[in-house]
Amino acid sequence: MTEQSLLLKIAVLGGTGKEGKGLAYRWAKAGYHVHIGSREASKAEAAASELMGLLEGEARVDGMANLEAAQQSDIVVVSVPYAAHKSTLESVKDALIGKILVDVTVPLVPPKVATVQMPAAGSAAQEAKQILGAEAQVCAAFQNISHEHLLEDGEVECDVLVTGTSKEARAETIKLVEAAGLTGWDAGPLENSVVVEGLTSVLIGINKKYGSTHAGIKITGVEKK
Repeated sequence: MTEQSLLLKIAVLGGTGKEGKGLAYRWAKAGYHVHIGSREASKAEAAASELMGLLEGEARVDGMANLEAAQQSDIVVVSVPYAAHKSTLESVKDALIGKILVDVTVPLVPPKVATVQMPAAGSAAQEAKQILGAEAQVCAAFQNISHEHLLEDGEVECDVLVTGTSKEARAETIKLVEAAGLTGWDAGPLENSVVVEGLTSVLIGINKKYGSTHAGIKITGVEKK
């Protein structure tokens, strides 16, 4: 990783949740300056303090409201429950102009979270694109990684499929995947996010059926270049 890449500031909107907090932990440990975002700044500050404790103060993590986090960052990651997806994006829309949005959201609809239920737009990531407008750079990633892995320091036996609106945006997102200690694959245009997001419900069902919390995916038969 270059010094230039570490100058990037990453906002994790919804960073008080398990998935968002785990990703923030990994990026902060890799040397990035991470802004935890939340609807309530106090919750974001508490999550940032927790991560700083886990990292023994050897990191740059702070907490603030979602809009401020988005405004102060170069790349914005949204990891919120699907019920809060639209309102969160609408609240930070202007702060995302000219930035890449990495959408981690999965359209899970309780109580049938093991059943694939996609929105009218096709996927949560495509919905984000509609909300943000034609010029927005949106990628979808990390949907199939169990949060159980992220706050651990060991190797994660799960790959990350990255879809997005351009090759350049996907390449930048794969850099973040690798910084988190994971293997990322360019899985094509944003329209393919419907498959990636849908896999989450499949993995939840497998976990329930076989008594696990760590089901994931691996790409085989291809040599990573």
